[in-house]
Amino acid sequence: MERMERRTFLKLAGASVGAVVLSGLFYDQLFAGMILKPGEELFASRFGVTKEIMKKVLEAALSKGGDFAELYFEYTLTNNVVMEDDIIRESAEDVALGVGIRVLNGKQTGFAYTSDLTPETMRRTALTAAAIASAPAKVKAAAIKPVAPGRQVYLMEKPFADAPLGDRITLVQEAYAAAKSHDPRITKVVANLGDSLQCVTIVNSDGLMVSDVRPQVRLVTTAIAEENGKRVNGRGNAGGRVGMTFYRTPGTTPKEIGTEAAREAIILLAAADPAPGEWPVVLGSKSSGVMVHEAVGHPLEADGAWQKTSIMWDKLGQMVADPTVTIYDDATIPHYRGSMNVDDEGTPTEKVVLIENGRLVHFLHDRLSARILKLKANGHGRRQRFDNVPIPRMGNTVLAPGTASPADIIGSVKKGFFAETYAGGMVEGTGKFTFSVNLGYLIEDGKLTRPVKNATLIGTNLQILKEVEMIGS
Repeated sequence: MERMERRTFLKLAGASVGAVVLSGLFYDQLFAGMILKPGEELFASRFGVTKEIMKKVLEAALSKGGDFAELYFEYTLTNNVVMEDDIIRESAEDVALGVGIRVLNGKQTGFAYTSDLTPETMRRTALTAAAIASAPAKVKAAAIKPVAPGRQVYLMEKPFADAPLGDRITLVQEAYAAAKSHDPRITKVVANLGDSLQCVTIVNSDGLMVSDVRPQVRLVTTAIAEENGKRVNGRGNAGGRVGMTFYRTPGTTPKEIGTEAAREAIILLAAADPAPGEWPVVLGSKSSGVMVHEAVGHPLEADGAWQKTSIMWDKLGQMVADPTVTIYDDATIPHYRGSMNVDDEGTPTEKVVLIENGRLVHFLHDRLSARILKLKANGHGRRQRFDNVPIPRMGNTVLAPGTASPADIIGSVKKGFFAETYAGGMVEGTGKFTFSVNLGYLIEDGKLTRPVKNATLIGTNLQILKEVEMIGS
């Protein structure tokens, strides 16, 4: 692996700034030559955690009467490079290592975790998780049988974990330069490249052992424009479960990402504040995915269903949207940010139709929600990290295409609002949502006219789903 000399990096970064540079010690000692090896081999050869040790830890986890036990081993290497004020402001490397141990006893969950992978520490951790039950052991751990994931949805060509620091810096500099040179009114730019490689091995008392090696990267550029006392910002970003070659592909190059951020900022300089009121709203086909994610996806995660905290919990089989609406979640789409070969419980991922022609037909399940609701787990158990329990969460949530052309949709609106990019959003358990639109446009007589900034969209998901009139092709 190529290394950048410290003096060379400081010259690039600007020696007057306190840049953070980690040594790469963890990479050299733990990951060198192991990047694309299965997680099972990594944990056995680098940390001495063999199948025999795993079996003993599972037996300890079941020793107090739990009916299911699971070990989730994780090693994740994360890198971050930030350019600001014409210098590389920060370069950081971080390592997460540990095991989360979960015990189920009926509907109850016991959980404990540790970063110490010695057998005795893991055994004590397992006993802590096992305390959810207090009876003689009633289940024995099955013989461990390693299986391979049934698919590969990650682009592993030239993985970022193999890339020298200099290559990361080059990508950030290209995005930064494109945004900064786009227009003299761009006064500040921040470019941030974050990437990670996550190795996991999941072992459970049913005998399952499965490993996954998951890349993730995102290049984000923010551009600030100023003119006549106005100060606005635009954003461009792209990424997914991809490698270095992704950013040399037309449409996702650093130059295009930086230019998009600056372009949005310049447009916003001429944007007006919106007039309040009830308006027909047309959602753009890209960033508006955030609305499907927040307003529809989260209420269909099955922990909200069995806990009865979601407005959708009792709507299975009912019409909850206009018949033109079909929404699905698919974690098998190659290279997408929410895609996985297996979920964080080792369940193979799959495409799950949630709303079909307006009718609610499925929720997103992990093992626990499926157990409680007596349904099938469908590959949506997700963890934030090894020190968190899995919960049902989305992969890639999609509004299926309709039949209308974008031009016909815009042309059908006499006076309304077009939402292009967003600054964030949220939904409450009641279904009420709020979304901040960073850049929008007025629709007047069937045409996009003046740009609009600082708009907020509010509503209730069940109401809005039933009021959908047209969906783009």
